[in-house]
Amino acid sequence: MRRQFLKAKDSEVRTSTPNFTHAVHPASLPPLSAGRDRTNWKIAIAGGGPVGLATALALAQRGIRVLVIEADETVCVGSRAICLSRRSLEIIDRLGALKPFEDKGLAWTNGRSFYGTDEVLNFSMPHDQDQRLAPMTNLQQYYIEQFLLDAAKKHAELIEIRWGTRFDELKASEEGVELTLSAEGTSYAVHADYLVACDGARSRARQALGLRMNGTSYEGRYVIVDIEIDLDLPTERLAWFDPPSNPGRTMLMHRQPDNVWRLDYQLRADEDQDEMLRDENVLPIVKAHLSMLGIDRPWKLIWSSVYRAAAVSLDQYRTGRVVFAGDAAHLVPIFGVRGLNSGFEDAFNLGWKLAAVVRGMAPASILDTYTQERRMAWETNVANAMKSTEFMAPPSHGYELMRDAALSLAGRHEGIATLINPRQASASTYEGSALSCVTRDEGEFNGGPRLGAAPLECPVRVGDQQRHLTQLLGEDFTLIWAGRGALAATVGEEVEAAGKTGLTVRVVEIEPAADHSSASASTATSDRFIALYDAAPRAAYLFRPDGHICARWRAMKPGDLTSAIGVALRRAKAAQ
Repeated sequence: MRRQFLKAKDSEVRTSTPNFTHAVHPASLPPLSAGRDRTNWKIAIAGGGPVGLATALALAQRGIRVLVIEADETVCVGSRAICLSRRSLEIIDRLGALKPFEDKGLAWTNGRSFYGTDEVLNFSMPHDQDQRLAPMTNLQQYYIEQFLLDAAKKHAELIEIRWGTRFDELKASEEGVELTLSAEGTSYAVHADYLVACDGARSRARQALGLRMNGTSYEGRYVIVDIEIDLDLPTERLAWFDPPSNPGRTMLMHRQPDNVWRLDYQLRADEDQDEMLRDENVLPIVKAHLSMLGIDRPWKLIWSSVYRAAAVSLDQYRTGRVVFAGDAAHLVPIFGVRGLNSGFEDAFNLGWKLAAVVRGMAPASILDTYTQERRMAWETNVANAMKSTEFMAPPSHGYELMRDAALSLAGRHEGIATLINPRQASASTYEGSALSCVTRDEGEFNGGPRLGAAPLECPVRVGDQQRHLTQLLGEDFTLIWAGRGALAATVGEEVEAAGKTGLTVRVVEIEPAADHSSASASTATSDRFIALYDAAPRAAYLFRPDGHICARWRAMKPGDLTSAIGVALRRAKAAQ
């Protein structure tokens, strides 16, 4: 069940990968009894790509043992998904895997677009002194998978990965799922309470259940090429519409680690994609583009593939004991890099909820909110990605005429230039989520992130250390309180009671920066937090395990914390 980058029956060419060794993980069989795995698994995950591994890490961090099933014996070949958003890196940090991503990845903020050779757009993604992570980071998918795999090895007692294992059959019931797997010529059965299907665009789990994704496919097709070349150019998104080197095409260019450059270029309607993947057709296009840029250096073709845009989704991401994530649940066009970034949000959203069910802290109905929240995110992603797709690959002659007219005017009219903006991925907001608690104080906030929003980043000081707000969030719930007061007396008993059930509530008091007198491990100082969250004089925010805001108060009262956690765990209904 190789993670599929291609959205239709396409081809790809594999060649050497510089500075990266694809370690082979041989297939193996577990101890069997009468053709069955002796272990009854709580969670099985189909697919060992980035989304499957991220889901496994999110579960293992909460003490849940998981089985990951992967048909290949290595991480992927080719750059594939390369752009990681700031929110994805926050999630990766929470999963305990950030450092190698920062060390190897190439951060970027800016992008430029050209019509012919004329620059028509120069954009910068939001980035200010509040942030600790770049808005976007380029890193090949084989590194992404390897770094997540390295993190998973630290949880070897909780995460078992079965490489070279094919997923053949699925039977689901109210009690769980029965899987038929095969490896080394042997077929055997596995039982799991839940299956998380992260097995890509051609999901075997989705096929086994007879489910179809609905939406729109586009005629625009792109060849994606990795080349190795030593160029002293900045890391930024570069786009050309109708360049003189390749008239009639749209071309994209991204820098990656190890002197690897990624080029995406549009196929014309009359071009056969299999033929266009042949070296004799790829090489002249790349050569002409480099020549147009005045580049006359040796280069080598590493990998190429074909992409076809699609905006399709399952209606429900949960079918009984089977839950779908990443490309197995939904597809979005490549523009705006919302595919893998959306998959990481899927994994982080689902991980804590599934763990809460397994640990007996939440009813199974909480899994329905996974569909509610993540399908809402898909709809937002598609709305933005479709605008970019129709601009990058016009679906009709009329669209193309309007696109070219906009491009011809963009250099002289700033307002028109905004039409070219690729609308890069940003953190999802779960507005109207059933897990948000609308408190009596909600109407009194004039600013700050609203319910369902991801955390707004800002620097804070904890003791004598400079930290950031996202680094203060705990594994379960986090209550951040602004101002000084009797917080312990207000919520102390409720925090203690939650702890007795195995639920951790981290409490952080944030005081104005001018007041350092009581700074401690649980006390932070930051005027910026108070301003950004509209938190004066003593407001409190409750963050869910995935960091999204589920309640806020101007002044907390006894019982408020327990009530809001009850809503967030689906134990109680949200106030209306």
